[in-house]
Amino acid sequence: MLRVHSYESMGTFDGPGLRLVVFLQGCNFRCLYCANPDTIEAGEGKPTDPAEILRIAVDQKPFYGKRGGVTFSGGEPTFQAAELVPLVRALKEAGIHVCIDSNGGVWNPAVEELLGLVDLVLLDVKQADPERHRALTGRENTQTLRTAAWLEAHGKPFWLRYVLVPGYSDAEADIRTLGERLGGYKSVERVELLPYHTLGVHKYEAMGLEYKLRHVRENTPEELDRAAALLREYFPTVIVN
Repeated sequence: MLRVHSYESMGTFDGPGLRLVVFLQGCNFRCLYCANPDTIEAGEGKPTDPAEILRIAVDQKPFYGKRGGVTFSGGEPTFQAAELVPLVRALKEAGIHVCIDSNGGVWNPAVEELLGLVDLVLLDVKQADPERHRALTGRENTQTLRTAAWLEAHGKPFWLRYVLVPGYSDAEADIRTLGERLGGYKSVERVELLPYHTLGVHKYEAMGLEYKLRHVRENTPEELDRAAALLREYFPTVIVN
């Protein structure tokens, strides 16, 4: 059984084309700006038979077109890699394109098998600097960078996702560190620069939790343009979402 938090039909921000996005429960990071704090605890969510997810995905297949498909997000979907592997195999047999949106911070044989099966990885790199990554997420980024290296070594296409958090990941040094670490990777099809937002703050209030970045403002268009210009020095395709 898979623990599912929620679904989004006809999603357009989590991979190419129109997609069924399956948000899974459980995460190993504790990002200060997490928009879905209700997905963090691994023991929560609705226990779901993978066959039910397959049925939903196949039913919606006519809407995917040539580019769409299914994206597993979270939370951190690799938390449930062993359960995901047979489902992804079944989706592939049904001719459905599969993405996984991951922070890259979990590694075991099941994760390796899962990443080898999916068509595309959306790799969320929160910070390329180790200490600033720890300040932002509460965890090290060593495995995330190793995962990126594995994807490159195995020719697995991935989109690099980077959230521009004022004061935490928006300095020129932050962006150049990212570019210097991953800018030469041929498997990076595009970089998605994601603006910082506070859309999940109401969830913290509902859960009785403190949102620790209340003092952080959202990005200005000029700041996003500046960051995108810096990233384009290292990556040929940079999209501001």
